[in-house]
Amino acid sequence: MKKAIRGRCLSYRGNPFTEPLSDCLHYEEDGLVVIEAGNIVAYGPALALQRDVGADVAVTYYKDAIICPGFIDCHVHYPQTEMIGAYGKQLIDWLNKYTFITEQKFANKEYALKSAEIFLKEMLRAGTTTSAVFCTVHPQSVDAFFEQSAKLNMRNIAGKVLMDRFAPIGLKDTAQTGYDETKELIAKWHGKGRALYAVTPRFAPTSSAEQMEMTGAVWQEHPGTYLQSHISENKAEIEWVKELYPNRKNYVDVYRHYNQLGPRAIYGHAVHFSDDDFRIFSESGTAIAHCPTSNLFLGSGLFQLERAMTGVPSVRVGLATDLGGGTNFSQLVSMNEAYKIAQLNGFALDAHKAFYLATRGGAEALYLEDSIGSIAEGYEADITILDLKATPILDYRLEHAETLEEQLFALIMLGDDRVTRATYVAGELVYERDHETGSMRFIGI
Repeated sequence: MKKAIRGRCLSYRGNPFTEPLSDCLHYEEDGLVVIEAGNIVAYGPALALQRDVGADVAVTYYKDAIICPGFIDCHVHYPQTEMIGAYGKQLIDWLNKYTFITEQKFANKEYALKSAEIFLKEMLRAGTTTSAVFCTVHPQSVDAFFEQSAKLNMRNIAGKVLMDRFAPIGLKDTAQTGYDETKELIAKWHGKGRALYAVTPRFAPTSSAEQMEMTGAVWQEHPGTYLQSHISENKAEIEWVKELYPNRKNYVDVYRHYNQLGPRAIYGHAVHFSDDDFRIFSESGTAIAHCPTSNLFLGSGLFQLERAMTGVPSVRVGLATDLGGGTNFSQLVSMNEAYKIAQLNGFALDAHKAFYLATRGGAEALYLEDSIGSIAEGYEADITILDLKATPILDYRLEHAETLEEQLFALIMLGDDRVTRATYVAGELVYERDHETGSMRFIGI
């Protein structure tokens, strides 16, 4: 059955970092998004489209709001939801003190199911409809996540962490068990409904050379799957990699040697990248997940966004929360912090570029730009409604914003999950919030 959403609609069909905004932006002051069977079947000016929609089609009109593609989170750890905001000195200390203790709990399937439910609710409350998710070393943690995701028909990517050294015994697999369990999970979940699988080595230090070899092999054996990991997040981590892999040129060369670069490979952080590192990522089609709140929280450094997006050659980059190193589920908050990091690097990140990173840019990083990340005919109907009157100060500030770009920038600076008025997944309303009362409801989970 057809339905439609009407209001101010914001979408991007190109990359405003490298193309004129006029060629990238598809904005309708009074737009109509027509949905059928989970997909967008028409998008354009409401008055022109309504004549063709038919009187029997229900239209939901969102006043004082912006309709945009569902946000995309390119790198996040659902098991770390319970430890978000945990104090730690820097990356390695924080992993040992909190992460490795927390993740051992996910050997319990029921525990994992509850955590996945809470995580997905928070994502929807933040307006995020697709994420690339790290589970734990336990296969049941993957099953729990995809089972909860399937209830909502979400387009999510996830995988079992591979880690056979420098971790507690309860979090270690072996090169062979990691390979075998990954193959089984791919067969079970990849392409089933809207689920997609990611081969997931935690990062090079916690996998032996044998496991790195088998990780690259299992990924190459399953075309169309993803690979996700971490790279060059922290200077001490980089030095550790040099000690562990003395025969490799650098951190990037470790992953290249073990056949873990290429399309649908996405690496979190890349904070301390050289021009040569960016070049290799670009030429191989490997993407970067920019994790601003995490990089600031753990003192990791300042990602070179301008170099990544506008340098020659440029790299696919999406925005990410990296919870629980990251400190907020909202991609509006991620945009806020990305702006500050860019400023410290001498680059003023404007609102359209920031929104692109959280929508179409994330889709391009995940090689899903033909199906999610934009509002366009033929795309999956994952949509977020942003409330322009979500808080008194936001309402007041927007009264004095003269252009769309000013309004979007104010949303970035003043917004968080309270701005999410509604979230649609595959055309179905799964979350809504009343801005007057603050009351919330989830549908389907």
